[in-house]
Amino acid sequence: MHRRLWPAAPFAALALAALIATRSDGKLETIEQVVPGVWFRQGDLDQYGHCNNVVIEMKDYLVVVDANYPSGARALMADIKRISSKPVKYVVDTHHHGDHAYGNALWTKAGATTLAYTAVAGEMRRVEPARWRSDAARRKDVSELGLDTAEPPKQTFDQTPFVIDDGTRRVELHFFGWAHTRGDTFAYLPKEQVLCTGDAVVNGPYNGFGDGNAANWPNVVRRAMALKPRHVLPAHGPAGGPEILSGQERYLTEIYGRVKGAIASGKKLEDLVAIANGQPSELKMPLPDAVKNWIGTRTPGQVKDIFDEITQGKPRGAITGK
Repeated sequence: MHRRLWPAAPFAALALAALIATRSDGKLETIEQVVPGVWFRQGDLDQYGHCNNVVIEMKDYLVVVDANYPSGARALMADIKRISSKPVKYVVDTHHHGDHAYGNALWTKAGATTLAYTAVAGEMRRVEPARWRSDAARRKDVSELGLDTAEPPKQTFDQTPFVIDDGTRRVELHFFGWAHTRGDTFAYLPKEQVLCTGDAVVNGPYNGFGDGNAANWPNVVRRAMALKPRHVLPAHGPAGGPEILSGQERYLTEIYGRVKGAIASGKKLEDLVAIANGQPSELKMPLPDAVKNWIGTRTPGQVKDIFDEITQGKPRGAITGK
């Protein structure tokens, strides 16, 4: 992500440092402390399909953000043993996708309560067991659990923020609307100004619109920005600061606005992306250099998803058969 460089040299250096931090690869499959009592583990999406995790220390227990795939859950459990002797009490599913929720059964077996906004459980009822079975056919860590479908969260809430507060630390679970999925949940620590974003905010070319609402997604990110976090811990890509939020919002606004404008001017999907074997394969539509951190191999497919959403007049995640 490119940020505006201020004329004064010290401010320019700070902005450049933020840019480098936003675009760095980070340390994959490694747990690192962000602030005292809060750890961030960046999962290797390309090799293992893992999401990132956050571990939050309370007085007598731990809170984990996202259950991950089973292999990611096991790796995180091993790391937790190295940083704390406290038990995991809650595991928050930020949404229903496999890389965030398919490890649920391992966490509940270990004694934790899986926790999610009610729409997360609703989405699991909508798409399972089909997606579970699809992943089980290609992932050993899913198939070896021997389950017929994904385990839903054991506890749900429908009013937000849902607060976990033991007197030493406050964790707020916020739902700001339908973005990446119908259930996107943010975990915010107000004292520490730490925001865990799930897939509603990613740091890199990792966005997915298949279950999303592209028109509303930027609004959700803006609501998260209003919390004014200092530390932003995305579900994919390295941790950083508020520049991740502003970059994600800019990307979502730009790509949606440009597809919408192209449709209004009479352009077809083939004018925006190249199609190979019936699938979008290459981006033709220009996007500003300021959002290049979020542009990648998934972008042509994102353009198609947004094109479908606009031309069919409903959120991409509500299109039957998609």
